[in-house]
Amino acid sequence: MKVFFTKKLFFIMLSLAVNTLFAQPVKPDDKYNRQEVMIPMRDGIKLHTVIYTPKNQTEKLPFLLERTPYGVNERPSPEKQTYIKDMADDGYIFVFQDIRGRYLSEGTFEMQRFNRDKSNPKAIDEASDTYDTIEWLLKNIADNNGKAGIYGISYDGWTAIIAATDPHPALKAVSEQATPADMFMNDDFHHNGAFRLSYGFEYSVLTEAAKTDSLYNFHEYDVYNWYLNLGALSNINQKYAHNTLPTWNNFIAHPNYDSFWQKQALAYRLDHPRTAIQHVSGYWDQEDMVGPQTAYKVLEKQDKDSQNFIVLGPWRHGGWAGGEGKSLGNIKFDDQATATYFRKEIQAKWFAWYLKGKGDGKFAEAISFQTGSNQWKSYSAWPPKEAVEKNIYFHADGKLSFDKPTTTETKTFDSYVSDPSKPVPYRARPVEETYGPGSRWYFWLTEDQRFVDNRPDVLTWQTDTLTEDVTITGNVLAKLYAATTGTDADWVVKLIDVYPKEYKKEPKMAGYELMIADDVFRGRFRTSFTNPSPIIPNKVEEYTIDLHAADHVFKKGHRIMVQVQSTWFPVIDRNPQKYVPNIFEAKESDYQSATQKVYHSVNFASSIVLPVVQ
Repeated sequence: MKVFFTKKLFFIMLSLAVNTLFAQPVKPDDKYNRQEVMIPMRDGIKLHTVIYTPKNQTEKLPFLLERTPYGVNERPSPEKQTYIKDMADDGYIFVFQDIRGRYLSEGTFEMQRFNRDKSNPKAIDEASDTYDTIEWLLKNIADNNGKAGIYGISYDGWTAIIAATDPHPALKAVSEQATPADMFMNDDFHHNGAFRLSYGFEYSVLTEAAKTDSLYNFHEYDVYNWYLNLGALSNINQKYAHNTLPTWNNFIAHPNYDSFWQKQALAYRLDHPRTAIQHVSGYWDQEDMVGPQTAYKVLEKQDKDSQNFIVLGPWRHGGWAGGEGKSLGNIKFDDQATATYFRKEIQAKWFAWYLKGKGDGKFAEAISFQTGSNQWKSYSAWPPKEAVEKNIYFHADGKLSFDKPTTTETKTFDSYVSDPSKPVPYRARPVEETYGPGSRWYFWLTEDQRFVDNRPDVLTWQTDTLTEDVTITGNVLAKLYAATTGTDADWVVKLIDVYPKEYKKEPKMAGYELMIADDVFRGRFRTSFTNPSPIIPNKVEEYTIDLHAADHVFKKGHRIMVQVQSTWFPVIDRNPQKYVPNIFEAKESDYQSATQKVYHSVNFASSIVLPVVQ
């Protein structure tokens, strides 16, 4: 989620990626008229709302809403916002709203507010606030056609999908883009129970230290050092936050997957599509890559009217909202303007059909940009039914192969020492503040993984040079057989495309190690995320780790690589490697080194399960 630095710095390329200058109240060349209103909600609270209507409106038009915690007062006229320009050129009534408790809206902000008690007519949640807003707009804004749509990225994507849980009858189309779906399992604050430290702390400060966005002052550029010197997580409140950040306090109070996290999750809130819904996900989204996939999956189970769609592209968080999308970090897509294509050919046409009846209404169930081949693909289901699971196995001497281990292999495991005092950085240092000036946060998932190649606490396996293309389309899993001398452990698994040592197409990319799928799993949750338990030292256990969706071609001449490690710092907090009931309350003395073993034997055949398409 998240995107603004402060009022003075532009919405950081993303969440909403409106990539122009700060808006001034209506300019002579603006194509839309602007008005500000305070719209009353059912409990009497008023929400600050900016409404843009076309100056030369010749027909009744639908509403397009965006509801955000990031401030709306400085938005330019819609045709000057790259993200929505194609729709602005087509003509809509655009509505931008500060959600309650943020910027100029009244009320109290609550992170991912829980569902209201519907037995109380004045109870509120984000769905009711959207409902009340649409009701007011229909009655008070002239020349509307009685239809509304809602869209948004990140937190704004979450407000969009929540609106769909209890929609106003006029709400006909919802495009949630990069919504979080489950803050303990996959999105901003945790991955498989492992806490996202730097992001969780910095985002809590950003949204809760003041009503308008502000950054924490670390007093040093490389925050890797700050987080390492922080020591135990308990020092955040003792030395810095002093119990003033509600979200951080919730992290401490809810270290496991209890009802607090479960009731926030979209699986708890969603049942079936009540209106047309488009889910948009980026394969290299550093914040909410899994959320849209989860939301799509949950709704697809009850999609009897074919109203549930998904779009997946080669983007960072919200990368489709600005620019052309011909590259991401060092990775290029053969001059394919993926972001431009999404905005014009997918997003604009989708809303035009559902809100205006323009076009033929024929949309693929799933649209994906396949990397490696660098072309758009359409599928009748997601994941595609034609994909076949195929295991690629770890072997001795760093070999990776589609062949299973045999009894002739005498070495049955590889090992390393994981030392919490020397954690593996998740990206090449310096690690800039997440939303600070010059931060490479936005592209870190595409960074060259060679920066950890020589570390003794990172294991690597790779195939021989591929003699033919290997295409994977669908969900990737890791099946890891591992043991530790500790009583808790993190397992980070990365599936990597290794470029040829000589790469004439782009010499500087020779040997590049590009992550295609990756994630972390906290060992204490291997049998239950609700009721964690200590790991038995030196016992081999199986860890099934969801590495999420990919649509990628490992090209002939490349290699497939897998890396395994136990720290990914500071995006993931350091596991003490000694089991404690609540890591947020661990003491300095609880942090200890441990020897980790990853097995590749006949009986314990660690592998990556690939969805291979022939």
